[in-house]
Amino acid sequence: MTETVDVVLIGGGIMSATLGTLLHELQPEWKIVAFERLSDLAQESSNPWNNAGTGHAALCELNYMPQNANGPLDPAKAVNINEQFQQSRQFWSSLVEKGVLDEPSTFINATPHMTFVRGEKDVAYLKERYEVLKEQPLFAGIEYSEDSRVINKWAPLLMQQRRKGEPFAATRVPAGTDVDFGALTHQLFDHLTTDGVDLRVNHEVRSLKKQKDGTWLVKYRNTIGHAPNEVKARFVFVGAGGWALKLLQNSGIPEIKGYGVFPIGGQFLKTTNPKVVAQHKAKVYSQASVGAPPMSVPHLDTRVVDGESSLMFGPFATFSPKFLKKGSMLDIVTQVRPHNLVPMLQVAVKNPDLITYLVGELMKNHRKKVDSLRIFMPTAKDEDWTLIDAGQRAQVMKKDPEKGGILQFGTEVISSADGTIAGLLGASPGASTAVPIMLGLLKSCFPEQYPSWEPALRELIPTFGEQLNKDAALTERSTAATAATLGINV
Repeated sequence: MTETVDVVLIGGGIMSATLGTLLHELQPEWKIVAFERLSDLAQESSNPWNNAGTGHAALCELNYMPQNANGPLDPAKAVNINEQFQQSRQFWSSLVEKGVLDEPSTFINATPHMTFVRGEKDVAYLKERYEVLKEQPLFAGIEYSEDSRVINKWAPLLMQQRRKGEPFAATRVPAGTDVDFGALTHQLFDHLTTDGVDLRVNHEVRSLKKQKDGTWLVKYRNTIGHAPNEVKARFVFVGAGGWALKLLQNSGIPEIKGYGVFPIGGQFLKTTNPKVVAQHKAKVYSQASVGAPPMSVPHLDTRVVDGESSLMFGPFATFSPKFLKKGSMLDIVTQVRPHNLVPMLQVAVKNPDLITYLVGELMKNHRKKVDSLRIFMPTAKDEDWTLIDAGQRAQVMKKDPEKGGILQFGTEVISSADGTIAGLLGASPGASTAVPIMLGLLKSCFPEQYPSWEPALRELIPTFGEQLNKDAALTERSTAATAATLGINV
């Protein structure tokens, strides 16, 4: 007889690790099986070298608070992203206290978040953004300066040999973080497997079929030897990055109709030169180029991986038809269905700036990429920096009642009407908001159990169900508590 389990997790990244941990904390008796097609966990978007590790909290990312020609800047989205990241921080803090996670510095480190802009227009915008955000409790402590001496103290590499007379400005939030989602994923799964969760690496899920009894028949094979097997699950989560689309299409659920994905690859410049690395401890974001997608906002980042510090600059867009870094060259073609063809064509027609941007990026050689870095860091030397390939981002394309088809940035959970299967599409802020994303999934897919889970969720996330930004005192207490536990006091 085919084995029946309570939950199947597809994909060994931060999303599956987060959902698996939540479910195991809430229902420790449930049997959970996780499948990863590669030989190790967190080898795609959760890998520390495949993402910027920003700990997205909208402290420095301008695309969460775009300029508004028709009125004042609206902080709502920035505040919402920060609220979500605070839930992740609280969850990780609870797991550190419970001994689930290791010493916090193995996965999170204090790293100021900065925004740096040039030119009168962008300086005026950044100042307005600062004036709005400084009134929000979640952004308490944000600093602003147009003084080169002040900015030089914050991030010396930005100011060295900077041309005189050029208008520039920066904001800084000392309480930012750098997060190694690869280490976090491994630690979460280490605990799960120690506690009885069945993790099967080198196992690729091939098909999903709904059974008459309401379960899902999950057919998979060992990638070494290709031996086939199957398991039945009462609930399936598809956290397989870009391949989530393919598996959700295979499942036949009507909710996936009209969806497609557009793969965008990336590269970063990286340096480990200790003299350069020692002069910069911050994540510095700026404005995106015209036509560039939000995920391509240039930034110069401190990274801490396995205890070693380095600097990364980018990303530079690349193109591959693969939905995963280790995917198939046919991915972009095999996703096409009658129901998503028109929306995808509409996206292609209505985004010529994106196509122009991608072509321009593909034509850049190493020197031109370092030239882009020199806008941030005038003293950058070609020989100090090497190119590394980042992960693939599968940006969501979907039907739109008014526009026919749109290219959507961000993450989206697709779940069946009966809540027995769900999958995640999209990219940033993704990993940083994994906890609230998975909380939303629990609420929609487990409506009967969810009310009884709320007390346990409040133990894991003390401000669960509350909005921090509406209460300055609560915000201060919560952020101080998580900072102390996670060792990220500033």
